[in-house]
Amino acid sequence: MILQLLLGAFAWLLVGSIFLSLWKTTKAGIVHLKKLHQVPCSRCAFFTGDYRLKCTVNPLMAMSLA
Repeated sequence: MILQLLLGAFAWLLVGSIFLSLWKTTKAGIVHLKKLHQVPCSRCAFFTGDYRLKCTVNPLMAMSLA
């Protein structure tokens, strides 16, 4: 009886930790996507849209998170 309760509690703890991990990963992904959408390169007057040359003004910083 006690073994069944312990195994049941362990199973629910494992399921809860999986859902918590998925929630944290999803939340971190949303934060990352919001940062990516704040990059102003597409509105820049010098942005060419060419994948080989992302930024004519500062190519090292173009479309990066820094």
